[in-house]
Amino acid sequence: MTEHEEKIINIIERTLPGVVSIAASKNVELVEKDLMKMGMDPRMFEEKLFGEADKKGDVSVSGGSGFIVDPSGIILTNKHVIQDKEARYKAVIGLPAGKAGENKYYDVEVMGSDPLADIAMLKIINPPAGLTVIALGTSKNIKLGKTVIAIGNALGEFQNTVSTGIVSGLSRLLSAITDIEGHQQRLRGLIQTDAAINPGNSGGPLINLDGEAIGINAAVVYGAQNIGFAIPIDRAKKDLGEIKKYGHIRAPFLGIRYVLLNKNIGRHFKIPVDHGALIVREELPGDHAVLPGSAAYEAGLKEHDIILTANNKEITEKETLEDILDTCAIGDELKLGVLRHGKNLSFSVHLEDRAKFN
Repeated sequence: MTEHEEKIINIIERTLPGVVSIAASKNVELVEKDLMKMGMDPRMFEEKLFGEADKKGDVSVSGGSGFIVDPSGIILTNKHVIQDKEARYKAVIGLPAGKAGENKYYDVEVMGSDPLADIAMLKIINPPAGLTVIALGTSKNIKLGKTVIAIGNALGEFQNTVSTGIVSGLSRLLSAITDIEGHQQRLRGLIQTDAAINPGNSGGPLINLDGEAIGINAAVVYGAQNIGFAIPIDRAKKDLGEIKKYGHIRAPFLGIRYVLLNKNIGRHFKIPVDHGALIVREELPGDHAVLPGSAAYEAGLKEHDIILTANNKEITEKETLEDILDTCAIGDELKLGVLRHGKNLSFSVHLEDRAKFN
């Protein structure tokens, strides 16, 4: 065994007990409604659903990994792992590989989730003593070629999943599906790695050779060889700090729904520009393009306005309005350049906390 291999094995043995399963369960009737939403006939699954249901009529619906980052039982995971608000979640702490015994199940509460990243924080309600805590490193100054370890602990065939590789890309942009209804979220600034990331280690830590988490395993490009992505840990550290200080993750909020413009969309809607954010409502009952009472509403923005610039930066598909908002703080003044009925207008918007409008 080489010195490098021995070091990796030691890191895995040290950190694996801090990686947990996140198990989601749901009442059978709610699962049947989900199946109908997806165009499936629940009767085709009745035997399986009722055969696997527990005494409460709940059935396991999904799972993922997470990792313990505080002795009080705080767990980091992906937001999409706990996206279903109708489901109940438990943290499952397994025994080290090769040891016999049963997994331990613990009730958890959702502390918060990042509205702009695939990050969520859970807390074990009655945590046991002696939890293994994984230290948080930094995602700053990561070099291409750096050795990393992706660890997961999802239940089933992917329990105790470990893979190694290198950092193969930085600051990647990816659109990922975040729920069963197919909604997508843009994930920015991702770490790309050739360490295999699969359903088993999504939500688990991406570890460096110091045994520190430098990322949260988040996504894989299906059909592509050896391309996985992790969310930089510094984003999660910021979120953790805000949870502890304010009780929720704060994020600057403008209060609009919009569509990013490009040449094709501009041509289709006969709009005279090929970039910017067109303020427009979704086709939902009671939906608003500009949320009443929001910062955008108070500043005078209206549906069908086109925001061309924010803080003098042109809004494009490569640098979106959300990207620019992500660099702002609550209370900042955001200067917007807006096209309205062929006239160029300027607005100043004082950003508020998104949690105010949840």
